Amino acid sequence: MNELRIIPVPGVGKIVNGDDLMSLLVTALDAASLSLLDGDLIIVTSKVVSKAEGQVVAFDGSEEHKVRLVEQESKRVLRRRGPLRITESRHGFVSANAGIDLSNADEGTAVLLPKDPDRSARRFRAEIRQRRDVDVAVIITDTFGRVWRNGVTDVALGSAGIVPILDLRGTTDANGRQLEATEIAIADEIAGAANLVLGKAEGTPFAIVRGLDPLYFGDGSISGDIIRSPFDDLFR
Repeated sequence: MNELRIIPVPGVGKIVNGDDLMSLLVTALDAASLSLLDGDLIIVTSKVVSKAEGQVVAFDGSEEHKVRLVEQESKRVLRRRGPLRITESRHGFVSANAGIDLSNADEGTAVLLPKDPDRSARRFRAEIRQRRDVDVAVIITDTFGRVWRNGVTDVALGSAGIVPILDLRGTTDANGRQLEATEIAIADEIAGAANLVLGKAEGTPFAIVRGLDPLYFGDGSISGDIIRSPFDDLFR
């Protein structure tokens, strides 16, 4: 069995519009005497991607302004209750308030989701390969609620170099029975595990995941593999 390690990368500091996330990661790795190895996976929180890419907007703090922002960032509003909206974002993510984040945002601002998390993950992976000559995978994460379950957990918004879904259909279980519907959301499982070491208030936007099964590495994307088609969705 594989032993999995999740190593937070400390000392990154505040991220602002235009920052080079790769340079910040490299500097933090060197300061902490951490190295990257072939087969590692890098976790990057979506908030720092959004900030570096300029996905930060003015926000006056009012519920009216919040609702306007949410509806601007939504492809569809699925449910309304007071100021709360359950929406489908332009990316296809179903979440509360289009994923707009006010926590750890500067006063008078709100942080939107990255425009294209899969593209950001691919670019980040390519830059790591160029600067450190290692082949790693990348997952961009964010915190989402779950339908019919209390509490939140981190999920994958974008990925590169990792198979988001491990399809076990057609294989057999420990008793020899053929599996007919088992598809494991590998990217989301990794994102949720990594959040246990990143925390919410430590300002640690990067982590190294080491020891993943080589079967998990390969082509795929969150938009192409994780987002459920409306034709397969019984609830929309």
